[in-house]
Amino acid sequence: MTDKKYALILLLVFLAAFFIPFGKSNVQNAALEAFLMLQDYARQHVLLCLIPAFFIAGAIGVFISKDSIIKYLGPKANKVLSYGVASCSGTVLAVCSCTVLPLFAGIYTRGAGIGPATAFLYSGPAINVLAIIMTGKVLGWQLGLARAVGAIAFAVVIGLLMQALFGRECQEERDGSAFAAEKAGSRDERSLGRTALYFAVMIAILVIINWGKSDPSLAVWHAIYRAKWAIGGILAAVLAVMILRWFEKGELKEWTAASWGFAKQIFPLLFGGVLVAGFLLGRPGHEGIIPGEWVARLVGGNGLGANLFASVAGAFMYFATLTEVPILQGLLGSGMGQGPALALLLAGPALSLPSMLVIRSVIGSKKTAVYILLVVVMATITGMIYGRLAG
Repeated sequence: MTDKKYALILLLVFLAAFFIPFGKSNVQNAALEAFLMLQDYARQHVLLCLIPAFFIAGAIGVFISKDSIIKYLGPKANKVLSYGVASCSGTVLAVCSCTVLPLFAGIYTRGAGIGPATAFLYSGPAINVLAIIMTGKVLGWQLGLARAVGAIAFAVVIGLLMQALFGRECQEERDGSAFAAEKAGSRDERSLGRTALYFAVMIAILVIINWGKSDPSLAVWHAIYRAKWAIGGILAAVLAVMILRWFEKGELKEWTAASWGFAKQIFPLLFGGVLVAGFLLGRPGHEGIIPGEWVARLVGGNGLGANLFASVAGAFMYFATLTEVPILQGLLGSGMGQGPALALLLAGPALSLPSMLVIRSVIGSKKTAVYILLVVVMATITGMIYGRLAG
């Protein structure tokens, strides 16, 4: 950490300690909500979501060659293939906006174009099949269908726009850095089949152990949920055998080091962002410093203001997987319009304040700002259109 960053952190801590009226009950409640939200995040997401994701990201950096990433997800790759894979990844991963970050960082740093990488970044948490089904079942099939179509279209459009705006700049940055040099090692010596199977098992473990509880009427999903620990244990045993038989000690050390590198970069930003989000908005069903009734009042109707506010609020709030559905159910009952509901569904699961901080550390402030702006603007416009059609 540079002296300037350290001084800035000290200044922010001092200003917070000096000006925040911690003696007031609403501020005390908001501070408590911040730490309770951090506790919930640590209990629900770190062990089962983030740690497996860090190991997958580390494996991408160590065991998949840069040339392979560039071939399928690079700026000059076949657009139908690259954006098709990136935009539909959420149907497989079913992860939240924070869990997808190590995976995004992994493929981007290994050579994926800014377009396919951001399409993947958006689609990972947005195109969650179970969440879309739950949206249709609880909030109506029209909203569920609009969410599915909108999320896939958003991933492709956002990716194409980011590539058009920053593709050349990213390529110039990479050409002028040490990125072009491939690290020596045995990553290319292992067969493609073994590498693919190894990654498939790791991704399957990530998906299965985070499988959310669903309505018993959704028989297949409910059956997977009930058996997820047994399935996860079997997959973990399979992965252990692969590691013992297929990998050398040096490779495992390199993999661990790469995973730890992503953890060091991402963990502090995530935890800080969760604390701030919890202080401002509280946990789902609880209030932070911003009263929940303000939010409900501002998202009524289907006008520009309501849709814009829903998009911005959704972008900064943190939604654990599937929690957006009951939250929206309550807001709709309080008078939220159909348009703002869709806007929040399209902006909320894909972004959060913690994820913004991490994205900035990977692609920089300018690209992050444009990515956030694209998500918010497109969600707002889509919400207004849907609100008029639904009304």
